[in-house]
This record gives sequence, C-alpha cells and structure tokens, in this order.
Amino acid sequence: MRRWLAPVVFFAIAVAGGLWYQQYVQRTRAGFPAPDFELEDLNGQKVRLSAFRGRVVLLNVWATWCAPCREEMPSMERLHRRFSRDGLTVLAVSQDEQGRTTVEPYVRELGLTFPVLLDPRGEVARKFGVTGYPESFVIDRDGKVVLHHVGFQDWSSPPAVEFFRRLLDRSREALADRTD
Repeated sequence: MRRWLAPVVFFAIAVAGGLWYQQYVQRTRAGFPAPDFELEDLNGQKVRLSAFRGRVVLLNVWATWCAPCREEMPSMERLHRRFSRDGLTVLAVSQDEQGRTTVEPYVRELGLTFPVLLDPRGEVARKFGVTGYPESFVIDRDGKVVLHHVGFQDWSSPPAVEFFRRLLDRSREALADRTD
C-alpha cells in the first residue's frame, strides 16, 4: 500500500508546482514591448505585428491539435465580430509544423474570419516566451503587452468583453488627448 504513496505524492507536488509556475508566469509576463514579427497569413500575404500599432491586438498562439485551442477559437471569433470596428484586431498564430495544409481546413471548419498567421518554425513562441497552448497576449495601441494569459479563456465572456471595452475606451481617450 505504501509503494504507490510516494509516486502519487510526487506527482501531486509536480502538478501543483506546474500550475503555480503557469500562474506566476501569467502574472509576471505583462508590461513589456511586444516583439515585432512578420509571418504569412493563409493567403500568402506577409503580415507584421507592428502594422497594427494604433489598434488593440489579441495575439493568440495556438495549434490545431490543441483541444483547449479548438474550444477557445469560437469565443475569439465572437470577440472579433464585436470589437473589430472599434479598434481590436484578433491575430491567431498557428504553431503547426505542417502549415497551411493543416490550418486552412481547420479555420474553414470553425468559420473563423480574423487573421490567422502561420508560424511553423515557432518564431513567435520563442520571442514571446510561450510556455504552452493556447497562450494569449493583449497588446495596447502603443505596442505594449498589457495582459498575458496561459490556457483556455472564454474571450466572449462578460468579464472579457468588459475588459476589452474599457481598454478600447481608454485607448480612444488617449488618442483624443494626443490630437488635442
């Protein structure tokens, strides 16, 4: 009976440590300038993160084989449809090594209309220090990461919608102050 106790305790401690580390990383990985990158979208067009300066960006790093990513994508689509005209850009960066052949059918199946970028070499994951999928970064109009989230998030939940509404309102006010 005691033989199984040590491995179970070790496993529980390892899981708790991993969860603590993810929460720690999530709390400490905000407030830095978002590293720029250039990737192709599903149409073969080059897209640079810096081209979205002046907009709020939800940058999501994901993969098609990731079950929480599949669950999260529809909420990102709802957020995109709700706020894209108000200054929000949703960018989903796929880490699938097979690229377009794997990602395109997935995007079509889910009916996603926001930009999906291909990153088969994991450039964005390295630059942003991604520790798992999905992992998201909210970038303000000045290019600074203001929120970092590890794991699934319902981006269309009332608290998330309120967060983006406030961020977009603050951003509009700041832009108005600059032009006055």
